[in-house]
Amino acid sequence: MSEAEQVVERTEALAAPQDDRGGLARGRRVVLAVVGGAALMAVGGLLATTLVKSPAQVAAETGPPVQGALTAEVERRVLAQTVVMRGTVVADQSVVVSPQGMRSGDGTGGAALVTKLPLKAGDPVTAGQLIAEVSGRPVFTLHGAQPMYRDLKPGATGDDVAQLQQALRELGHGTGGDARGVFGAGTKAALTARYRAVGYEPLPAVADGGAALRSAREAVRSATWAVEDASGPAGSSTGVGTGVGTGKSGATETGSGTGKGGGGGGATPSAATPPGPGSGPSSGTGTGTGTGTGAGSAPGSGRELARARQALGEARSALAAAEAADGPMLPTAESVFLGSFPARVSSVGARAGSPVSGPVLTLSGGELVVEAYLKDDKRQLLRAGMAVVISSEVAGTDVRGKVAVVATERSAAQPAGPLPQQDAGQNPKGGGNGGTGGGGADSGYRMVVRADQPLPAGFAGQDVRLTIESAATDGEALVVPVTAVSAGADGRTVVTAVSAEGTQRRIEVRAGTSGDGFVAVTPAQAGALAAGTKVVIGVAPRETRGKTR
Repeated sequence: MSEAEQVVERTEALAAPQDDRGGLARGRRVVLAVVGGAALMAVGGLLATTLVKSPAQVAAETGPPVQGALTAEVERRVLAQTVVMRGTVVADQSVVVSPQGMRSGDGTGGAALVTKLPLKAGDPVTAGQLIAEVSGRPVFTLHGAQPMYRDLKPGATGDDVAQLQQALRELGHGTGGDARGVFGAGTKAALTARYRAVGYEPLPAVADGGAALRSAREAVRSATWAVEDASGPAGSSTGVGTGVGTGKSGATETGSGTGKGGGGGGATPSAATPPGPGSGPSSGTGTGTGTGTGAGSAPGSGRELARARQALGEARSALAAAEAADGPMLPTAESVFLGSFPARVSSVGARAGSPVSGPVLTLSGGELVVEAYLKDDKRQLLRAGMAVVISSEVAGTDVRGKVAVVATERSAAQPAGPLPQQDAGQNPKGGGNGGTGGGGADSGYRMVVRADQPLPAGFAGQDVRLTIESAATDGEALVVPVTAVSAGADGRTVVTAVSAEGTQRRIEVRAGTSGDGFVAVTPAQAGALAAGTKVVIGVAPRETRGKTR
């Protein structure tokens, strides 16, 4: 073999193993491809089985579910029936100040005009403080629960006068020796001092410039002189008259003076009676006649003296009456009584220079309370004394309280806030602490809730939630949902208890207080029902997913 043939043979021998290894690799790749395809087909089949359902399977899954019992456990606790509603925090007392018919300082009439408003909304108000000026006259506050219904003048008596006296004393103005409820000299001085303390003079009770008092004093002076004249020596007289007389001596004499009829004055034989203040029997022996006019009587007459003294007594009585009636007065429009202080200005409804055609100010005083209005259904459930939880969502605070008032008559709709109080001489705007609203739509029965502790000032004006406990069990009781109780055809009330094994038995019970979806029950047979026992409250669907029927 030639050398060239040997080289070719060796080259073919070396290339043979490499060709075998390449074929093996190709075979492996083919096997892997087949296995991967089979796996994909298997996964696709599984997915297809979940998506593709037979008609029978679809019917089974969409059919009505099997029903099962829904149960709840019996509880032992205090059960309370609650009523939840909304209310508004307002002041306990509110007064709308709208002075009407105020008389100016010079006594002239005319429309009332606001001339000064020293306060703004939110300002505090104390007793005796000037809160407005209308037509040049002051309006100030006083402490008292009774609204004014009349002008208070000297000589007046009553509980409203006693309230004024107490209010003046609280401000440091003593009423002297005046009896309680009698507007006397001490009360006059105290009222004058209060007016001057706010910078004004009080209006006179008798608006005649003092004419009546001067006339009464003049009458007393004249009557006093008449008594003095009637009590003087002989020969004096209090009347005026003229007369002509003839004495025993034959002389004709004339005289003038005071006296009833101016009687004829006689003369002595030797002398004439000169004209003088009076006439009467002469000391001579002559006789005479005379005529005259006058209002007096003969001097020294006991009857004339008695009449003069009677006239003096009457004049003095008239003077005492005039002095009692004279002095300062308190008009209804110039004062506002509030039950407690400090108060605050809730709103200002006018400005300086505007006429008084409505509320000038609204004052609020007293503790904060919650006001709500009830419809007929809730009115039947609630009464005074029930416990209440006052919840402020704004402050995140709960405060406990009690229902203070539930009205027996429906109220007209009111603006947000308290029911304002009526003061005589002011326009009323609602009830609450005096007065009733008018003209509004029916808003239900007014209810007032008072907190056990004073409400924080920040609660004022808030809309709060009221949770009222309208009924409760006496201590702990067995409690079940109301749906657990049913009545049989025999009229017995029962619950259905479920044992741990799932068996059911009916237990007769007596139903008691209900509230918030629960009812207190007492088993007819003692011990037949206990806390923790499961009772049927309804039926619940039992799932049949993936099952055929």
